[in-house]
Amino acid sequence: MGTSGDLHDVAVVVEEGFSAFEFSVACEVFGIDRADDGVPPFRFAVCTEQEGPVPSRQGFSLTADHRLDRLDDADLVIVTPTKRGFEPPGDQLTERLHAAAARGATVASFCSGAFTLAHTGLLDGRRATTHYMYATELARRFPLVEVVPDVLYVEDGPIASSAGTSAGIDLSLHLVRRHHGTAVATAIARRMVVPPHRDGGQAQYVEAPVRPCADESLAAALDWAAANLHTEIDVAAWARAATMSPRTFARRFRAETGVTPHRWLLERRVTAARLLLEEGDESVDEVARCCGFGSAAMLRQHFLRLVGTTPTAYRRTFRGTRSPDPVRLVPAGA
Repeated sequence: MGTSGDLHDVAVVVEEGFSAFEFSVACEVFGIDRADDGVPPFRFAVCTEQEGPVPSRQGFSLTADHRLDRLDDADLVIVTPTKRGFEPPGDQLTERLHAAAARGATVASFCSGAFTLAHTGLLDGRRATTHYMYATELARRFPLVEVVPDVLYVEDGPIASSAGTSAGIDLSLHLVRRHHGTAVATAIARRMVVPPHRDGGQAQYVEAPVRPCADESLAAALDWAAANLHTEIDVAAWARAATMSPRTFARRFRAETGVTPHRWLLERRVTAARLLLEEGDESVDEVARCCGFGSAAMLRQHFLRLVGTTPTAYRRTFRGTRSPDPVRLVPAGA
């Protein structure tokens, strides 16, 4: 039976409409014998509540060898997304998950599997995450859960949760690293041809928001600012461009966009930097100047806070992709 600090026995729960990718992540990390690479063997089991084929979302079914009583022996129980994942799980699964956590096993969810854990109450008073598309809904439906929307995974006591899709790999490798050391986690990652650890969080995968503005005079001022990101922009000059007093400008700006002028400008500059990092050849210093940050250090500070990773790491990950929110840039000195 699993005890705190051990990770040798892993059980993954599948239900009707399970997601093949998240399920296969558990199989790939914990269900393959990698003894030749120095990886200790895991006792791995696929569990379902009832016997018989379980249909996936992707048009195939699987038949598991184990029922939910197999969770009683697991050091790690993984809950994957399912078709009914936003609904409460059955009483038997709820009781088994609570029992696993109570005896010191880790109970983990991948992606929207966090809703299953939330329904059981295991996330009450804990930090958790899920796919960024579902984070707001998770927080709304379960106010006792502290939802952390911009990270790849969270571990809070015996409960762990990961963000969308491939973040299940990040969480799995984290758990392996914590229990078996960096060398073992790296060996698994190398065989899977994935990074043993990814910088940043979900923020770097979320499309940059475009905040609407129905006020025509204010919209013109926003267009002016977007075209002059490389220059120093203060609220007074911005207000003059909108033919408003600074106080009126600030009040109407927040009413129209939902943020302060400073926050809007910062978001646009970071979005502009993302575009250049994705598609341009400029150095990080030049990107900083073009986007109005003045220095690479200032760009890095704000980029890390809003995107969750550094400009260099972001470029390495997204080079060659298209920005979701194009911004017309004017080079510094133009």
